[in-house]
Amino acid sequence: MDLASLKYYWFAHGEVAGVRATVSRTGYTGEDGFEIFVPPQSADRVWLAVLESGRSVDAVPCGLGARDTLRLEAAMRLHGNDIDATTTPLEADLGWIVGWNKGDFLGAETLRQQKSAGVSRKLVGFEMLERGIARQGYEASVGGNVVGRVTSGTQTPFLKKAIGLAYLPVEHTGAGTEFDIDIRGRRTRAAVVPLPFYKRKK
Repeated sequence: MDLASLKYYWFAHGEVAGVRATVSRTGYTGEDGFEIFVPPQSADRVWLAVLESGRSVDAVPCGLGARDTLRLEAAMRLHGNDIDATTTPLEADLGWIVGWNKGDFLGAETLRQQKSAGVSRKLVGFEMLERGIARQGYEASVGGNVVGRVTSGTQTPFLKKAIGLAYLPVEHTGAGTEFDIDIRGRRTRAAVVPLPFYKRKK
């Protein structure tokens, strides 16, 4: 299997460690990478083989927390945090993934109305201006009034700053707009910043 020729978001079939596999040039980190799909009973064999083959380049496994930090730096939306049944692609700034020109589809009428009228809230990136890490569910406020909530937040070791995503009213979503986040009972300043926080070089 020639992985170098595999285009981003494309799939290929072949063998990995002697196991029939589907390999995709995808991932949820913002970096170039691959995902390997194998039968469950062969997963441990493939996992150990990948680790062994990566020893020469000092490859080490990472946990879910590390992966989540990387996906947040790349501003990839996480279902259950940043997008769910209460949000729309337009509010999450994902209108580019909607097939506007295709026929009818589930939610099409609502989305088209929202696109025409405009959204009242929008998912934005922010960075903390004061010491503190905003976490999912923390309240965002402007002038003492709660106007939204943080959906994802962390301290990034690479960017060396505290960042996050939050839904705010559209009138408060311009880059540089400041607002407060309630971090354990303390109002902490944050500012809207452009997304993504980090973009890898091609």
